[in-house]
Order: sequence, then structure tokens, then C-alpha cells
Amino acid sequence: MLTTELRSMPATVMNVGQSHHAMLRGIENLAHAALPRWGLDGGALHLLSRSENAMYRVTPRRGGRPVVLRVHREGYHTLNGIKTELAWMRALQAEAGVKTPQAIPGLDGEDIQLVAHPSLPAPRHCVLFELIDGVEPSPERNLIEPFKQLGEVTARTHNHTERWRRPPFFDRLIWDFEHSLGATPNWGPWRDGPELTAESRALLERVVDTIEWRLGFFGKAAHRFGLIHADFRLGNLLIHDGDVRVLDFDDCGLGWFLYDAASAVSLIEDKPELDALIASWLEGYRRVRELPANDEAELWTFFMLRRLTVFAWLGSHADTDLARQVSPGYCRVTCDLAERYLGRFR
Repeated sequence: MLTTELRSMPATVMNVGQSHHAMLRGIENLAHAALPRWGLDGGALHLLSRSENAMYRVTPRRGGRPVVLRVHREGYHTLNGIKTELAWMRALQAEAGVKTPQAIPGLDGEDIQLVAHPSLPAPRHCVLFELIDGVEPSPERNLIEPFKQLGEVTARTHNHTERWRRPPFFDRLIWDFEHSLGATPNWGPWRDGPELTAESRALLERVVDTIEWRLGFFGKAAHRFGLIHADFRLGNLLIHDGDVRVLDFDDCGLGWFLYDAASAVSLIEDKPELDALIASWLEGYRRVRELPANDEAELWTFFMLRRLTVFAWLGSHADTDLARQVSPGYCRVTCDLAERYLGRFR
């Protein structure tokens, strides 16, 4: 079937497709080449996901518990950036009781391995993580209680980051307006998002201007802005024996704490149960950490900031499975939410 589809494509598209598949094969080749760094020679690889990075479940050839290998994309994080992420994950588990997958050092004692393979033009950083137990919350089930737990664990991460002494090598992305929707966006310009028309662009331009103004007024005081997970969506959570575990700190960086609330409702902002989920999240959060009413009143600014930042990601990552799944209709729903958002401040 794939061969038939490729033959029917124009030559230029076919070459792009061939290059894309060659890159995927190259990443898998590199993943196999990385396994001996942890004494896992000959382990079986199963691709779990590919977005910013490629994630593989590794089943050891000699038996034992599976682990997870992450092959980093080029140019997204520095070596110090990855070291910072792993250091915070360790500190959260040890000091704040937030269960996270821990990095497994290689045979040389280093968490991060730089691995090359002839089928790729440049080496990639690789990290091996323990596999932790749990089940991803399903949007089809009642999420009220999981959102309370998520609010609590989010508050614990925010409390921790306020007191955590950052390592001297600290280096992470920044998720302020400038690096989300402004001139130097981490995930590309929002104007490159899928299915954008002249009419929808004009509407979203108004929303972006409103977000920028309101965030400038909101400010970056220490109780509002610090190190955040930045991707607390359902796909990055596991529930095990009533406990919420947190995955994928790859996007963690400096941003508004309320951005974590917005990422929790990513892709479900238009669902009828949204208000109930937000109330549940707030209840859980306030069990652990104070959230002033005037901060809560700004939640929809962060929902729209996140919504449009993801819109930019969909445009710049159109070849990923997640983008292909989510992009159809995303602009239309975003515009519906934009009208409601602007209506709050008229």
C-alpha cells in the first residue's frame, strides 16, 4: 500500500517522503547503536512516540524489566539543558514526593550519551529512563478526581521550584510571550498553523495582541513565574494506585505557573466538562498552594496562550503523528475559543 501511494506522488514529494523514511530508519539505527552504552546490546526496540524526540521501549535481550530510551532531536536542547531537566526530575522525586522516571546512568556513569551512526549526519544525545508503572488517564472516563490529583502534584512542583537551588549548569527554554507567540518562538510562528485563513488570522491577531497586553500587566513576579513542567497534558500522566506520576519533562522551562494549568487542558478546551475539570484542578491545587482570586481570573489568557503555542507546534511539526491527528479542525475550534476570550474583555 505504501509503495502504491509513493508511486502516485509527484517526484518532489516522493523524494521528501523517502528522505523522511530514511531519517526514521537512521534514528532507529542510532538507537540500536546506543544500547551498548548501557550494556543492553541486542535489546529489542519498540517505537513509543516521535515528536521532538524519538522514544523507544527497550526489552533487554537477557530478560529483566523494560526501560525507555530517548533519542533527542538535533538543536532543541543543549547538553546543559538536558542535564538541568534530569537534575530537576531527581530533585522533585527526592524532595517533593513527585514520582518521575529517573535517568539510568550508562556504563561510564554518565546519564547522557552522545551517539553517532553513519546513517545520520550528526550524533544525537540519548538518555535511558526507568519504566514506571501506571495507566494514562482516558478522556472518555470521569476525570474529576484525576484533575484534583493533577492540581495537587502541580502545586507541589511549583512549591519545589520556588525553593530549589538551581545547578550552576542551569539552562532551559523560556515560555514567556516572546518565546511562545512573539518574535523568537520556541515552536515556530503561530501564523504557520494549519488551516489558517485570512479571516481567522485577523481574529487571532487580535487575540495575540490581547494576550501580550494582559501578560505584560500580569507580570513575572516570583510567585507567578518560575520553572514549570510546561506540558501537563493527560498524555504525560500516569495513574498508579491513586497516585499521579509525571512523564516527559522535555519542555520544562521558565514560564508562568498558570501555564501548567493551561497545558493540563490542552486539546480539550472546547469540551462541555471543561469548567468542572478546571474547578477540580483548582481544588486540588489549593490543597497545597495558595492561588489568589485575581490570578485565577486570568486563567483564560493562559489557556489561549497555550492553545496558540500548540497551534504553532502543529504548523512546525506537520510530519508527526500527533500533528496529523490533531490538526484537522484545530484552527476552527481555536477561533471559536478566541471569540469567547475576546468577549470577556469587551
